Amino acid sequence: MKWYVVHTYAMHEFKIRETIEKGIVGTSLEGKIGQILIPLQKTFHFREGKKVEREKKLFNSYIIVEAELTPEVYTYIKGLPGVTNFLGTGKKPQALPENEVQRLLSMNERGAESTNQQKFLPGDMVKIISGAFSDFDGVIGKISDDQKKLTIKVTVFGRVTPVEVSSKDVEVL
Repeated sequence: MKWYVVHTYAMHEFKIRETIEKGIVGTSLEGKIGQILIPLQKTFHFREGKKVEREKKLFNSYIIVEAELTPEVYTYIKGLPGVTNFLGTGKKPQALPENEVQRLLSMNERGAESTNQQKFLPGDMVKIISGAFSDFDGVIGKISDDQKKLTIKVTVFGRVTPVEVSSKDVEVL
């Protein structure tokens, strides 16, 4: 089975996942659809002086579906209310590359863990919150072994520039 990205209406991701999971039970499609991911990230907000934990969707209006994409599966998912389309070129859905799938799965597992052993992964979008490059957004390129130093690719004057910053000066977007 391969992984596909499905575009949904805003705020319908969980409803679509539930509809797919309930709708395939007892049908011939049951073995053709695997996991359905909605990548989440734990964030913290301060409300009335208290630290409140909240889960934020990484990709609004998108779900990631593991499926053997036969015409029946495609028609079933595409015909659900709230689903607009599969991600791909024209009418042909494009499967996610294996490295992206591994990255998404590790992000999902990392979001589910209560301990925060691995805070950053290469490829994560981050915002620098202090230092000379504060308020710059970028992508993590390298992480030191102890996870204290990060090399982040930021765009400065239209050019991608690698910047080395401390992990405490960065927050994940």
